[in-house]
Amino acid sequence: MTTAPSAPSAGHTAPAIDRRTLFIYGGYAVAFVVVAAAQVVHLDPLLRFVLAVVALAGGAIAVAEAVDRLSERLSPAATGVVQSVLGNLPELFLAIFALQAGLIGVVAAALIGSVLGNALFVLGLALLAGGLKHGVLTFSKAANRLYATELLLGVAALLVPFLATRPSEPDIGHEVELSAIVSIVLLAIFAMSVPIAIRMSQAGPGARPAASEAEETDQAREADEGAGVADEPAAHGRRQPLSLTLVLLGLSAAAAAFVADWFVEALGPAMASIGMSEAFAGLIVVALAGNAVENVAGITAAYRGRGDLAMSLILNSALQVVLFLAPVIVLLSLFIAPVPLTLIVDPLLLGTLAVTAILVFAIVLDGEANALEGAMLLGLYVIIAAGVWWGPAIAP
Repeated sequence: MTTAPSAPSAGHTAPAIDRRTLFIYGGYAVAFVVVAAAQVVHLDPLLRFVLAVVALAGGAIAVAEAVDRLSERLSPAATGVVQSVLGNLPELFLAIFALQAGLIGVVAAALIGSVLGNALFVLGLALLAGGLKHGVLTFSKAANRLYATELLLGVAALLVPFLATRPSEPDIGHEVELSAIVSIVLLAIFAMSVPIAIRMSQAGPGARPAASEAEETDQAREADEGAGVADEPAAHGRRQPLSLTLVLLGLSAAAAAFVADWFVEALGPAMASIGMSEAFAGLIVVALAGNAVENVAGITAAYRGRGDLAMSLILNSALQVVLFLAPVIVLLSLFIAPVPLTLIVDPLLLGTLAVTAILVFAIVLDGEANALEGAMLLGLYVIIAAGVWWGPAIAP
């Protein structure tokens, strides 16, 4: 009695890297080569700056693709932590190179701008996209309430040094020492928060299991329609090996170190040529460029109706800036910067940060959001940007 040849052998001959992956990562490689060539031939600083922004955007798309595939295997919270760590690498590199160049004001504004960019701009776009597509975007109350509470804690940690170093207050003249102590405490809280947040993240209404039901329905329909349609998930890269996904994710994030260096090198001359203020450059331009990864990944997740994943990606990125990235940069500045960076924030930026944290907490409290709430976040972001537009121009 003979049996037909087994089908799995044909499946094993499929390429490890599909066409979609080649297109996305190949495009990123081309953008990287172009901006590298621009540095070698010393093109105009403004043109080099634009090319660096394009390369950062290409990296954002590449990392977002890898994060989307990684989310098929991990919980929303775990995916958010992994993505935020890698997604904030460009911002870390941007800050290090800017500190070495003496752009202390730009770095300070960029750190605050990163939180505002994630909590207002990226979250606003995500809620707007998800709300317009699905009406209401739902997500886990417990996990996101924890994220919002941690964000409030981060604002309080910045408020204390600001108040304690005012004239006639006890810590005046000890800004550097107080900032170092606060940074160490925030890093300790961050280390405790990661495993707790992952354990709290159960399958909420916007988590992967809900999407899986739809996929099971699609797979059943595809089985009825024939094998030709059933090949679509593979074409989208859903069967890509985990090891390949991690390699592509790591390479994409690592390449951002070079792009960040070129970005900072062209930043001063490019912004000075158009008369942009230092506050606007740090708060808006550098912050959005450094958070390009979250811009794409979080908004895409919300548009697909995956509320838990979207909120985890976006809020984890904002939290990591407050609880991890800012403290690390403050401590590094003691060794690499001509003038140490402190946590003493400008009153305008501190006030906008506090209002943002309260607004985010109010939005996530009920476990759902709509397009109007996203529009409100975007409106506040535009107002803040206008508030720092007319300032001292950045030095070339």
